[in-house]
Amino acid sequence: MSKPFKFKEFTIAQDQCAMKIGTDGVLLGAWAPIANFPNSILDIGTGTGVIALMLAQRCDAEIIDALELDDNAYEQAVANFENSPWGDRLFCYHAHLYEFATEIEDKYDLIVCNPPFFEGGSNPDDEKNTAREKARFEESMPFELLAASASHLLNPEGLFCVIIPKLRETEFLEYANQAGLHPTQITSVKGNANVSAKRSLITLTKTTTECLHTTLTIEIERHIYTKEYQDLVKDFYLKM
Repeated sequence: MSKPFKFKEFTIAQDQCAMKIGTDGVLLGAWAPIANFPNSILDIGTGTGVIALMLAQRCDAEIIDALELDDNAYEQAVANFENSPWGDRLFCYHAHLYEFATEIEDKYDLIVCNPPFFEGGSNPDDEKNTAREKARFEESMPFELLAASASHLLNPEGLFCVIIPKLRETEFLEYANQAGLHPTQITSVKGNANVSAKRSLITLTKTTTECLHTTLTIEIERHIYTKEYQDLVKDFYLKM
């Protein structure tokens, strides 16, 4: 059984979720821009609810909705929301993204997603694959559906933020462009200065604008973190 993950202002139970707390989700929750003072936020594929909870801590948005298809993860996210200091602002829908996007009439100022993806070469139904790998397999949320749904659910001036594998960046941006979404900031995430970037943090809008490209390096050496990374996550991790 996975132990609860304690952050500075809230605790995440994760024993019912295939996807545990990881660097990707925390990066997105800390990095997603809130300078436009979003009043309504949607976290697509919330899992444990960690990104929605981080945004609840960071801003005063009155509506923070989350969407989760998996039964166990949905129940866990609901419990984590209820046990947090911001339970009155958090709500989780139990539905598929396509169903949600076609039936909901609400529009959001900020949409975030740490989408599932599968980097292995085998079929996710293979018994040798773990529940974690199955949870990451993107057939449950292909980039094309994600981009189109986010565009439909986003306010005209809203922001859509994702974290994806760097190798899939060009592919994702093509689908986003087809959906009328354009990048305003792309941050390439490197484990340390000596390795290539493995993740891309991307902010998109419905208006075409110049895109700011930056790089975030997490570690100087093993367990020695850069000041830039510490500044980003210090409000959340207990030991930062």
